[in-house]
Amino acid sequence: MRVLVAMSGGVDSSVAAMLLQEQGHEVVGVFMRNGVAGKSAQEKSCCSASDARDAAVVADRLGMAFYAVDYEQEFAALMDHFAAEYRRGRTPNPCVLCNQQLKFGRLFRLADDVGAAAVATGHYARVVDGALCTARDVSKDQTYYLFGVERAALARTLFPLGDLTKPEVRALAAARGLSTAEKAESMEICFVTSGDYRDVVRARGGGGAPGRFVDLQGREVGRHDGIDGFTVGQRKGLPALGAPHYVVAIDPTSGDVTLAPRDALGSHAMFVAGVHWLVEPPSDGAAVAAQVKVRARHAPAAATIVAHGAAARVAFAAPVAAITPGQAAVFYDGDRVLGGGWIEGVAAAAAAGRPA
Repeated sequence: MRVLVAMSGGVDSSVAAMLLQEQGHEVVGVFMRNGVAGKSAQEKSCCSASDARDAAVVADRLGMAFYAVDYEQEFAALMDHFAAEYRRGRTPNPCVLCNQQLKFGRLFRLADDVGAAAVATGHYARVVDGALCTARDVSKDQTYYLFGVERAALARTLFPLGDLTKPEVRALAAARGLSTAEKAESMEICFVTSGDYRDVVRARGGGGAPGRFVDLQGREVGRHDGIDGFTVGQRKGLPALGAPHYVVAIDPTSGDVTLAPRDALGSHAMFVAGVHWLVEPPSDGAAVAAQVKVRARHAPAAATIVAHGAAARVAFAAPVAAITPGQAAVFYDGDRVLGGGWIEGVAAAAAAGRPA
């Protein structure tokens, strides 16, 4: 069948396209331009002009059709949201939104335009009997970033790398003579070209007024230049208080950044908004046993989810550290993704006789 492949100019999407072609599919490559460029050779995006050239070279090597599509306005909206979240004292995850709105949103419309039956990417994930499942290589699994994909879209989604490891992918690229075989990994957030996310925040409306560092009793222990420089769980860049302290809360109204010892970071429960299910949604008030990730590199923690519409309360079997508003919370049942949502904050767990 005809398959539209999102090509970033990296080795993963290159091999994804190659494997689909070798399986007999007619592959059409597409590069998504984000309109972001670094100010110097050292500042480059993973969607830069050089990456577009790399993707085009691979497409030419494979003899496949290739297009570059302008998504500058769409990426600008993602960047505005990114900056606004930091001004609210939250820590956003733009990669999840990009997958939801662009790679598995706009690209399906483009696939329809070119008569493609499916969309493929170089993500390390699997679709098994219509369900989103983790990659065989757990260290590379990217399902955390994919929970927002529509259930119906999974039937038209291919992840050719789901059963491969990164070394295997590079070996395949080298064996086929692809120019991206040894290309370095791309940066995590494509539009943060300088390496400092605060540059994006401050260029798009500023990062909030200066404020205070306070302890758990509300006593001032220092001053800061803006809440955009901090995230829950952060240790670096804080006042020297004689013992390690961490950010445990950020108040965008007062500008207070609360610091506390590590043992204050743990929470037994949290609220999640914008819940999106990839399985049949549970009835309101029903308890769902699952494993929940609160950040991309977090080991899934045993939890019970009680949902009410698009909101949910998640109670953990053991305290989880640094639950961060603005990050995604993704629900798993073994290797299957049940769904996920956006962390609003920690919740009281008085009913269980536990601290929040």
